Amino acid sequence: MEEYKTIELEADDFFIEKKSRFIGYAKPVKTQQEALDFIAKIKSKHWDATHNVYAYVLRENNIQRYSDDGEPGGTAGVPMLDVLLKEGVVDACVVGTRYFGGTLLGAGGLVRAYSHTSKIALQAANIITMAECDVMSVDVDYSFYERMNNMLSDFSANIKDTMFADNVKLVFSIKKDRVEPLQSKLTDVSNGRYNLKYIESEFAKV
Repeated sequence: MEEYKTIELEADDFFIEKKSRFIGYAKPVKTQQEALDFIAKIKSKHWDATHNVYAYVLRENNIQRYSDDGEPGGTAGVPMLDVLLKEGVVDACVVGTRYFGGTLLGAGGLVRAYSHTSKIALQAANIITMAECDVMSVDVDYSFYERMNNMLSDFSANIKDTMFADNVKLVFSIKKDRVEPLQSKLTDVSNGRYNLKYIESEFAKV
């Protein structure tokens, strides 16, 4: 898989539907244990909630799990999972906490409410694209530093580290297919003075 979508951070959001309060939580997770720990944390935080519904999708082994936590079957966990699948988001866990407000929403109302809970949680957690990238470094003179910075920005590289010594060393991640065009541009602009050095490959935000 060359690229995939996930979420960037742990976040939450809420809304009120017919006096029921729905809180959506989302967190990036890599393993089932991380997902279960996150679900347990939210459940203990909202031990007094009517329901703590969850869904998660993991890239490894394409694992998909959900729970309705006492809501009528198919009205809670499935809609939350559906949102993850429709957005194409993996390595993510969402928990929908509901405090019942006294008015029944009906099956259709519950499906809409839990779908919305999942959506707002993902939006708050910021959906990002991860792609196979090369981590590279380049050493440039101070006089070329600003120009190099601009060039990395033009090629959508993410700077990981900048070290200032006799010259400036930049460490950055960049999509694999952009390494060669960047090197060509750098060779052109610097008259062959600077070269990129490969460090390793990783999945990184693009």
